[in-house]
Amino acid sequence: MKLNISRGRRIATVCIIALFFGILAGDLFKLQVVETQMYKDIVSNVSSRKSPIRASRGEIVDCNGKKLVYNEQGYSVIFDAAFFPSASEQDERNKIINSLIRLFDSRHLEWNDNLPLTVDAAGKASFKKDSDVLIKKLKSRDMLNLNEYADAQNCFDALIEKYGLEKYGDKDARNIASVLFEMDRTYFSISIPFTFAQKVPETVISLIKERSDLYKGVDVEIVPVRTYTDGTIAPHVLGMTGLITAEEFEKLKDKGYTDKSEIGKSGIESAAEEYLKGKDGEKTVYTDANGNRTTEITKQPEQGNTVVLTIDSGMQKVVQDALEKVCIEENSFHAVVPNAGACVVLSCKDASVLAEASYPTYDISTYSENAASLNTDKGAPLWNRALMSTYACGSTAKPSVAIAALEEKIIDEDYTVYCNGTYTYMGQTFKCEQAHENLYVNVIHAIDESCNTFFLKVGDMLGIDKMNEYRTLLGLGSKTGIELNEAVGVLDSPEYRASINQAWLPGYTVQSAIGQAGNLWTPIQLANYVNTIANGGVRYRAHVIKSVKSSDYSKTVLDNGPEVVVQTGISKETLDIVKRGMLEVGTTGYCAPYFWHLPVKVACKTGTSQEIRKNEYGYSTKINNGFLIAFAPYDNPQIAVAVVGEGLVSGKYLAPVVAAAVEYWLGASDSAEGLESVGEFIP
Repeated sequence: MKLNISRGRRIATVCIIALFFGILAGDLFKLQVVETQMYKDIVSNVSSRKSPIRASRGEIVDCNGKKLVYNEQGYSVIFDAAFFPSASEQDERNKIINSLIRLFDSRHLEWNDNLPLTVDAAGKASFKKDSDVLIKKLKSRDMLNLNEYADAQNCFDALIEKYGLEKYGDKDARNIASVLFEMDRTYFSISIPFTFAQKVPETVISLIKERSDLYKGVDVEIVPVRTYTDGTIAPHVLGMTGLITAEEFEKLKDKGYTDKSEIGKSGIESAAEEYLKGKDGEKTVYTDANGNRTTEITKQPEQGNTVVLTIDSGMQKVVQDALEKVCIEENSFHAVVPNAGACVVLSCKDASVLAEASYPTYDISTYSENAASLNTDKGAPLWNRALMSTYACGSTAKPSVAIAALEEKIIDEDYTVYCNGTYTYMGQTFKCEQAHENLYVNVIHAIDESCNTFFLKVGDMLGIDKMNEYRTLLGLGSKTGIELNEAVGVLDSPEYRASINQAWLPGYTVQSAIGQAGNLWTPIQLANYVNTIANGGVRYRAHVIKSVKSSDYSKTVLDNGPEVVVQTGISKETLDIVKRGMLEVGTTGYCAPYFWHLPVKVACKTGTSQEIRKNEYGYSTKINNGFLIAFAPYDNPQIAVAVVGEGLVSGKYLAPVVAAAVEYWLGASDSAEGLESVGEFIP
């Protein structure tokens, strides 16, 4: 009986298994044979395309973590090839593009125009300057197929013929051709949409959506847009971004850039490009036969790193305002020289830039709207005077001569020079503009009273080689190493004069000793020079990037700590003597009235130089430029400052800028737990 039951169970089990495989086989037959065509039709009616998701650039923050540059959502107008008229429907394409261009032009909005030629009112075409790569592409076999010697008019005529633009006026034809050229150049297709414009206002987006019947295949994409907390704060430091050019793309295409990438063009945006650039993501868009679309994100974009600056935005604001006020109120040559100046504030402990101001300045957040006027403004507001302008810096050079003479034992603290108001050297008479209480002047009084006679005599004893040896140690006439673009300047010498085919005349040596001759130094060089004196003879590399953090602050990508360029070896005794002379300027000398209200002592040195400028009528006029270098507090130097004012009669009138910087520093240090915490990054 048990045997029969067991046998029955085995038969039932086999039957069940056979039934299961039978059903499975039937389904497979149905799918692979009976319904094969149906599924083929479904698959063939669904198209897919992959496209990048633009990553957000990293943020830029000040030394306290305050956001200076960040991202918001914005709109780009794109052409979707799945719905945009094809090349065989050229008239329809032209109609859509022309309507879009007129819509944008009517609202003074930019659209992506990279055609390397212009057309004047008479219809004459000419090539744009510095567009060799695009011109070559325009003439290439896969574009217009023209000879290398084809001129701009040949290209324009070929574009009209290629794109069927004969019925349009010259201006409209040129603009439509620009868009079509860019579509072809960037291989517009189902998998590669074309970006017509970026940073488009919502009002215009609404108009485009309302006219979807006209704007077939014109779509809107949400993208990150660069935004500024306050566009007037340190615009020359922050810099700008823009669409990558053809020349830039050729150099960077192997580093993850596309022809639609946004890239840093100036300032920190350019200097820290490798850190700020994010990693693009990827999405796949599926479209069925009915035009319904679904999107799948197949790779998430990664935001760029956060760049932490050494800039203190509070200090920056205070210095900018003080510089503007001084330049406007104290300029004595308004008719000849536009109000202009620059200021750099460094931390004595490591030459980190706490503030860097250039005046005139501008609002970086509205640059696009005001680009034309900013680029033609006589005051050159886009020019960074703090790093790029070079000046004959007058008597601010005298501390470097004093250091050289003291270190070389040519003079000591007790050495004096008799000054009766003039000094004769090889038959040439130089004036000393000061009326000294004591006609026998030592080095401390010579610095305080800016005695030309003393430094002319000492410069003659030193010689140009020794003077320049110490000026080189102090960083004058050489780059500071800051991450931004900076000028080299000039350290005048027989070798330099030979390089410009000029002879070195004997009088140049003594003139150099009082800050004349051909020396040309930048404001940031002056700041690092006085910083080296203040901190005991250590010259650091100036820097404006403090660190780089990952976007979520979980990782430090770069820690940009102090970097010693030169241990000058200048003795403490020498530096103390020179600093005492500078202290006299700030406490009893020319600048004292501007610093009396401060609870700390300020040491400084003024300077004035003359320059020949042409006025708006073309006539040459001699003007003065004023300079002031300073550090504070005298007993425990924390900040070093250099200020320049174009058109100022004397450097003493720049003292309010230094006073403002010191006052801010005092307030910041009082509100912190200690000096070491000032300017520290707080995530």
